[in-house]
Amino acid sequence: MKLGFIGTGNITVAVVNGICGSRIAFKKILVSPRNKSKALKLSKKFRKVSIAKTNQEIVDKCNWIFLAVTPEIGKKVLPRLNYRSSQTIINFISTIGNSQLKKYVKVKANIVRALPLPPIALRKGPVPICPANKKVKNFFNHLGTAVEISDEKLFTNFWCMTAMMAPYYEILNTLSNWLSSKGLKKTDTQKYITSLFFAMSEDAVINSKKDLKILIKNSQTPGGLNEQALNKLRKLGFYKLLNKTADNVLKRLKKV
Repeated sequence: MKLGFIGTGNITVAVVNGICGSRIAFKKILVSPRNKSKALKLSKKFRKVSIAKTNQEIVDKCNWIFLAVTPEIGKKVLPRLNYRSSQTIINFISTIGNSQLKKYVKVKANIVRALPLPPIALRKGPVPICPANKKVKNFFNHLGTAVEISDEKLFTNFWCMTAMMAPYYEILNTLSNWLSSKGLKKTDTQKYITSLFFAMSEDAVINSKKDLKILIKNSQTPGGLNEQALNKLRKLGFYKLLNKTADNVLKRLKKV
């Protein structure tokens, strides 16, 4: 199996790192030359990774094509390429849905939308795919946990959650900076905050079959510090703003 990536940004780098560190059997990976520095680093790091001269070369030589360009670039370059019906095309593009992509591809190839995030480099995290596809599911199960979604409209909701990645890291950064402002070393505060939230996230994953309200309840004591912090954030509307932000992102995605 030969894998080709059109677009060599951060997600492609993460996915390629994940693939090369996994048990996925493949002959070669071709990446596009658009981001030369990232493409060059990948080709130097992994002997099975090469840089293609053009996007069409990737389509011509690969069985699976991963589309990882921005929506703006995608609208320009994807309709110009000549695909084959025997190919599997994995769509990573946020605001180009499968129906729109089919118009660009023009042939009846297998088109599957997928939603990988940077932790895929560590072969961790969920990867929603739509529609259900056994081969694609098995592929991403080597890189994390594939989650099959049959309805693309429902799949779009998961994209909203990916928009919370930067805000999440900003929470870590804000709290780390607050600790640093009290006289603690930046390296120590970052290690503490990231380790703290990692441990809480792992605990939440282990207990994910339970109602998350149980975790909220069990982390508080009457009149305690967690109760104080939670009530303050609720009063400030912090959690309602999270919902409003998700709605705002969804509104943009629904225009696709």
